[in-house]
Amino acid sequence: MPTADDAKAKLKAETGKALTLTWPQPDIALVTMVREREMNTLSLELISELDEALTASVAGGARVLVVTGQGRAFCAGAHLRYFTETDPRIGAGSFALRDRYLQKIATVFDRIETLPIPVIAAINGFALGGGCEMSLACDFRLMVENTKIGVPEVRIGALAGAGGVQKLHRLVGRGKALEWILLGSHVTAPEALAHGLITSVHATGDLLPAAMELAGRFRLLGPHAVAQSKMAVRMCGDADLTTARNIGLEALAMLIGAPEWQEGMKAFMEKRDPRFAPLLPRRAD
Repeated sequence: MPTADDAKAKLKAETGKALTLTWPQPDIALVTMVREREMNTLSLELISELDEALTASVAGGARVLVVTGQGRAFCAGAHLRYFTETDPRIGAGSFALRDRYLQKIATVFDRIETLPIPVIAAINGFALGGGCEMSLACDFRLMVENTKIGVPEVRIGALAGAGGVQKLHRLVGRGKALEWILLGSHVTAPEALAHGLITSVHATGDLLPAAMELAGRFRLLGPHAVAQSKMAVRMCGDADLTTARNIGLEALAMLIGAPEWQEGMKAFMEKRDPRFAPLLPRRAD
């Protein structure tokens, strides 16, 4: 079992060049992108550090992860300098960019989507292009009232290649997705909320507290049950009704009789809050 000293140790920041990983609570991880001058564009450093932060969050016993940014942008998308100047880590040409840069972005975004804990995007500023795609990989999107979101790549002769086209289609429907994608729209927070793209809209000073309040609600829920539910929702989106139902049954069977299930049933009978263990033992820093 973690000690009080372990919990205090986890509250310190793990700082990289592109982001920080902090622990506002011992079981809530907060990733903050800090390349403010570059509007948190997706540099190779940011991609690598984000991948490491995902691993550290789960290994550290997080029940939920919040992702946000500093400055005017949540994330303004791809680091366009890689497309106009040759970086030796990537090389030149479309296939080098695809394999050594764009694929890295898509892989990390896929990791966010398949993480066994809920991920909340606290969209503090512009979430455009790859920034929108990052938020679409998250389970919840909270957004400040005076910013914009979208995949406007057609404005520069490109498209959202890291899952944005497909996920936007599934979230808001074919008609609205076509409108926003083909027109390269910068979507306001109220419009995004009206079409189900985001969860809620907040004043700037209220955004992070709202994200933390939402994160705190997962502390009373069974983390294995949450993980199985998240997996079932993700897989059912591509399945027929019968297959989707069977996915749910299999997920439930994985939970029945396990310690988390037993604690939940016991707490219900005793009319008390359950005391669920994290997915993984908390790692002391």
